[in-house]
Amino acid sequence: MAEWLIYLGLGAFAGTLAGMLGVGGGLIIVPVLAWVFVGRGFDTNVIMHLAVGTSLATIVFTSISSVRAHHRRGAVQWPAVGRLMPGIVLGVFLGALVAERLPTAAMRNVFGVFELLVAAQLGFSLLPEAHRALPGRFGMTLAGGVIGGVSAIVGIGGGTLTVPFLLWCGVAMHQAVATSAACGLPIAVAGAVAFAWTGSDNAALPPLSLGYLYLPALLGVAVTSILFAPLGAHLAHRLPTNVLKRFFAVFLAVLGIKMLMG
Repeated sequence: MAEWLIYLGLGAFAGTLAGMLGVGGGLIIVPVLAWVFVGRGFDTNVIMHLAVGTSLATIVFTSISSVRAHHRRGAVQWPAVGRLMPGIVLGVFLGALVAERLPTAAMRNVFGVFELLVAAQLGFSLLPEAHRALPGRFGMTLAGGVIGGVSAIVGIGGGTLTVPFLLWCGVAMHQAVATSAACGLPIAVAGAVAFAWTGSDNAALPPLSLGYLYLPALLGVAVTSILFAPLGAHLAHRLPTNVLKRFFAVFLAVLGIKMLMG
């Protein structure tokens, strides 16, 4: 029972923050799941893989509602999504293959460093100014590959990479956020499929796992994150977002340091 309460609470917390700050819940879901799995006594060789794969699978459900909301407002640049998607899907599968070969300690360190970088981006508002237009097909495929590959290795929906890239290419902020949300869905779907596949023959996985997806955590986190994301979006219009981002940046920095410390 206590385990389920943790998953439900984690989903509520991650969903609220994602809706409020536009930051993917994977940055919170991955480290908390990793610590829960350690407490459950899961094999240390698969803990980070399970946390990352499960995080990507939960993002499938939250992305659907987010994309629908942005699409109704007409803010998604679907041509850009279409040009990024082939690279994203390829990058996700390549990232999952790389993750499969990384030991848990290496994945933990990669995640910790990435979380510190995101904390710095949020805390100091490090967003690029427009320097160019969106690149051609090859450039968009390459950008999608990088976004998808990194997202798969750290278990996120890619917003912390996609939004800065689109801003750098001259896309307005509200369109960049909406388009990034739309890109998060193929990242999550491809990531869930890839991690289910790469972990399908791993004998060290605990019961109730589908490859590197731990189904009880997936269900618990997904249910409450979907329910609480609209609350976060509502709070975003009532609370000082810039102050909240700085507090969240500190929170992410603490999580990142803790991950690096093991």
